[in-house]
Amino acid sequence: QRWEMEKQAAIQGGGEARVEKQHAKGKLTARERIMVMLDPGTFHELDMIKSSLEPGAIPGEGVVTGRGKIDGKDVYVYSQDFTVNGGTLSEAHGEKIMKVMNMAWESRVPIIGIQDSGGANIKKSVSSLAAYASIFNLNVKYSGSIPQISVICGPCAGGAVYSPGLTDFTFMVSETSFLFLTGPEVVRQALSEEVTFEGLGGAAVHARKSGVVHRACKDDVDALRQARNLLSFLPPSFEQPVPRVSTQDPVDRVDEALNRIIPEDSNTPYNMLNIVERIVDDGNFFEIQPEWAKSIIVGFGRFNGITTGIVANQPMHLAGVLDIDASCKAARFVRFCDAFNIPIVTLVDVPGFLPGSGMEHAGIIRHGSKLLYAYAEATVPKVSIITRKSYGGSHCCMSSKQLGDMGQTNYAYPGAEISVMGAKGAVQVLFQDALKKDKTGELRKKLEDEYQLEHCNAFMAAQRGYIDAIIEPKETRKIICSDLENLIRKKAGAFRLPMKKHDNLPL
Repeated sequence: QRWEMEKQAAIQGGGEARVEKQHAKGKLTARERIMVMLDPGTFHELDMIKSSLEPGAIPGEGVVTGRGKIDGKDVYVYSQDFTVNGGTLSEAHGEKIMKVMNMAWESRVPIIGIQDSGGANIKKSVSSLAAYASIFNLNVKYSGSIPQISVICGPCAGGAVYSPGLTDFTFMVSETSFLFLTGPEVVRQALSEEVTFEGLGGAAVHARKSGVVHRACKDDVDALRQARNLLSFLPPSFEQPVPRVSTQDPVDRVDEALNRIIPEDSNTPYNMLNIVERIVDDGNFFEIQPEWAKSIIVGFGRFNGITTGIVANQPMHLAGVLDIDASCKAARFVRFCDAFNIPIVTLVDVPGFLPGSGMEHAGIIRHGSKLLYAYAEATVPKVSIITRKSYGGSHCCMSSKQLGDMGQTNYAYPGAEISVMGAKGAVQVLFQDALKKDKTGELRKKLEDEYQLEHCNAFMAAQRGYIDAIIEPKETRKIICSDLENLIRKKAGAFRLPMKKHDNLPL
């Protein structure tokens, strides 16, 4: 009888009035979120009545934990309950979270954290901080071993922000969720700056400006369903093979429209997403961080049912240049794919790194090195296709042949331009004295045309073996599917890196 009473108390959480208040804000309760996230009838709750045992403690300690299934595959989940002490983290609360994190690792399955908390429990003081640090330690310990997903459905402030910051992917609900180290009141007192919760740490800020979250979602249900969709692309752990699903999309499908997407004028922009969506299975592409660092596209698609990470320059934004944010965005994505044995397809149209003192002073050399480093250390199958421009150092960084190994193939479209720099810049450097006497501009045009013909093309790269072939755009999908089918069969030992304690990525 006592067990049933405690169970009912845990289910009720903070009580009917607080639940109604939660609903009035457009938010689901902790348990409702789990029901949306998991397959119906699969949730198995753990530590339902665990509490601090102190007078007035509510069974469950403000967090619901357990395991269930998503699309029939096992996951572990915890969901913070804002109706109980504002979802604040106590020692017992932290212990429940750490338990399911450890169980997820032991079972080699993903862990999903649904955040809705006021932060550390002030009354618990140091024990709350210790619990947070212990959770962060597990985030780091299991990084690259099992997928870790965060869904921010309410406030997440102070030290609490570091767990989502350490996880692989973070989804955030617009208008009802906030993510910041110090709130608006502290900012006002410390800096005399007036800022709203939304302006300081809302979903739009982190999806478009900071890049902290990977997708901003319209409500709880949207966020949870998007997280479910993402997990359909991911393996349960680094030890498991990449998911493969059935598809009716022919592997040898030829798409004539691809021959017409890229403009004849190399300075005219086009939407790289049009190419991505035409080559993946059934046009299904799950973009990651679509609103941040828009000059580069990253996300998941499938080729012949095989989950594949896709990285592509986006000529529609800043001509597809690599700046600091784009480099960091792509580098982290490449490293995630490599950690979980997900093949990578790279579509290249990059005129260079963004120039200027602002970029140089902000450390573009260091941040650009991250992308080069990520591709160079990746041992997964890689297929790279230069669709148009590939200039200078950015050419090297975007999965060039020399950054790969026997597990990589490189191609170019017929009109691709591969060079140290574009014809206009090269002619200015090489013939600056002669150009001073060129009053009509005819000499400049002649020299630029000659340089373009002799040096800015894919033929020279093919002659030297820097690319494996020049291919027709319409055959892009056919070639990628064929290569991936071959490359995923190669033995992992062939790509083994030298022994070391760990690398020293230029953070």
